[in-house]
Amino acid sequence: MSIPILIDDGLEKSWAIVEIQGDLLSRSDSELFSQYVGDLHFSKEGVPILIIGHQLLYGKVVNLENPLAVLHRNRKPSDSDKTQTEYIVKALVKKKLLFKTRPKPIISNLPKPV
Repeated sequence: MSIPILIDDGLEKSWAIVEIQGDLLSRSDSELFSQYVGDLHFSKEGVPILIIGHQLLYGKVVNLENPLAVLHRNRKPSDSDKTQTEYIVKALVKKKLLFKTRPKPIISNLPKPV
């Protein structure tokens, strides 16, 4: 599953995709399209951290061998009865956030009752 995201590190804005090794399943067996999946954070060292439910995934930032383009399809009426389609490049994706290790459970340490 690939998800395009916009990274703003203060110096420049760049696009990246999130790559997760494995499957994401919802409890209700519904599609994950346009659904909340989790939180993405970065450590002080720049390590991406993905929190999904009660699980923590640590990833790394990897440069893509071949950049990807984010395109916007624009349809315009032409002189004849046909419509003309053009694609506008909105951004280039040069990096990916790769999460390929097993998730670690988030365990809370509750105090024992006295």
